[in-house]
Amino acid sequence: MPDFDMLVIGSGPGGQKAAIAAAKLGRRVAVADSPDMVGGVSIHTGTIPSKTLREAVLYLTGLTQRDLYGQSYRLKDDITVADLTARTRHVVGREVDVIRSQLSRNHVSLFAGTGRFVDDHTVALREVTGHERVLSAEHIVIATGTRPARPDSVAFDGRTIMDSDNVLELERVPRSMVIVGAGVIGMEYASMFAALGSRVTVVERRPAMLDMCDAEIVESLRYHLRDLAVTFRFGETVAAVERHSNGTLTVLESGKRIPADAVMYSAGRQGLTDELDLGKAGLTADTRGRITVDEHYRTQVPHIYAVGDVIGFPALAATSMEQGRAAAYHACGEPVGRMDGLQPIGIYTIPEISFVGRTEEQLTEDRVPFEVGVSRYRELARGQIIGDAHGMLKLLVSPQDRTLLGVHCFGTGATELIHIGQTVMGCGGTVDYLVDAVFNYPTLAESYKVAALDATNKLRQIDRLGD
Repeated sequence: MPDFDMLVIGSGPGGQKAAIAAAKLGRRVAVADSPDMVGGVSIHTGTIPSKTLREAVLYLTGLTQRDLYGQSYRLKDDITVADLTARTRHVVGREVDVIRSQLSRNHVSLFAGTGRFVDDHTVALREVTGHERVLSAEHIVIATGTRPARPDSVAFDGRTIMDSDNVLELERVPRSMVIVGAGVIGMEYASMFAALGSRVTVVERRPAMLDMCDAEIVESLRYHLRDLAVTFRFGETVAAVERHSNGTLTVLESGKRIPADAVMYSAGRQGLTDELDLGKAGLTADTRGRITVDEHYRTQVPHIYAVGDVIGFPALAATSMEQGRAAAYHACGEPVGRMDGLQPIGIYTIPEISFVGRTEEQLTEDRVPFEVGVSRYRELARGQIIGDAHGMLKLLVSPQDRTLLGVHCFGTGATELIHIGQTVMGCGGTVDYLVDAVFNYPTLAESYKVAALDATNKLRQIDRLGD
């Protein structure tokens, strides 16, 4: 008889939901994680701290109020790191308490320590005292998450040359900063530090940023960030980063040299599998530390599952939670629906970007006809009230059956607004539903009606010409 029906290694979003789902089905469940990492990377260095930091930046800089009160408006002139992290520490502490409470009231045993496989049913847990505790389970879920990938050629010191985890430990707000990598994390931090007044230079070896997003939306963000004095160096590769007594010097392969107070690398993520001794369980990981799974999140050993960032794309807290639940249900023999392709993507830049479905570029490449409906925040009463003149909502509509093929949003509340479009798409609704629906006034949600009317008016013109 094993000690538990399910043992979860890692307490991040995927691990939590797997453990709680199995516990609610009456299984004996345990979770193992480092004592200072309850809640996982998401709570301590990733999603929650970075998004809380963003809110602190917006509040203290008064950035979103400047269209109303002037470009010099600022709630606090001298913003310190302590100002920014006070809110972060408060939120993280509360979230850890919530997670511990959820695990406790669902009778999930929480063990403090780092685990390694002894065999495919057994994990040795090294506790903070140095002692090892051996736990066995019928099913095991790997939910160890990831850490920032660090190029070997860069001498990280965590203060002037750092990764995205170290940003939260900065001693002061840098006057200038180089961010290497124009992916989601890189652009989120670029917009935050630009809002704080840092002179930010973004270096990216690819020809553009956020290539998974709609090109018009990305261009809107790029224009907005340039207005905050962000410099972009696309098609450039870093040759070396030098640390000097008064700052850093980033040398590009093209010969450009960029001085700055600090450099932050955002060069992807590495799966936290190095210390698991996967081979003893009959498992392997790729060069990025990621584990391959099937549609039920089973690894090559059927009773061992893996969920969350450690399995790779999309590596989002929201999808990790659903993967954890799905893995637990499958392990417990419960029916489980599969996640469909309508997973919303939220990017917490300033302003936010969020989308669901396909982009114009993807539809064009696939030779799928579409019509575009656009609404701009500056045309909405709510947009004027909150002072957001940059925001926009775009609907991509099928001329054949009038269904939504994609929804793309840029601006205040984009990550919330997107769920209206996601719901309409998920239920097979058409643009006509949005035309006929009544939205509260004044709201940003009204942008759906405006964009829907824009699209249907264009479709009507096409129909008239066709007749």
